[in-house]
Amino acid sequence: MEKSVKSSSINYGLYLGLILTLATVIAYAVNLDLFTQWWFGIALFVISVAMGIMSAAKARSLSGGFISFKGAFSSYFITLAIGTLIGTVIGIVIFTFVDPEAAQELNEKILIMTKETMERFGAPQETIQEALAEAEKTDNFSVGAQAMAWVWRMVFYSIFGLIGALIIKRNDPEQA
Repeated sequence: MEKSVKSSSINYGLYLGLILTLATVIAYAVNLDLFTQWWFGIALFVISVAMGIMSAAKARSLSGGFISFKGAFSSYFITLAIGTLIGTVIGIVIFTFVDPEAAQELNEKILIMTKETMERFGAPQETIQEALAEAEKTDNFSVGAQAMAWVWRMVFYSIFGLIGALIIKRNDPEQA
């Protein structure tokens, strides 16, 4: 991967990190309930994937209009890895050091949402109680849980990166 392509991917990752940081800080400052809203998570997901795809497309243009599958995926992955890592670190700082009470409040809200969802789907009361007892043992905002969530997020984002790389790749016919 050429230096300018790599630095472009890193820059896109830093931009994504800034966007995710702003979203996290604004949600924290304005209304913690945003962290439990499905549309908020989907919006951040779409923004993240879009930034990764834009990074891969930019890498292709910097490479003279041609890029290998590996190059396109690498550009996407570098962007997402850097951006989401920055967002995760900010989440760890806020919920572990700045305001651990906010993490406790969100964990409680998640338990309530879990119970309501299971009731809506008609789960037996015994099953609901078992699930809630197990969920109470989990701190979704601990350093370990957030780090593990980042790893799983990267696996999930990689699936979309593979698809995006297939679409963006363009082999140079002169090198075939």
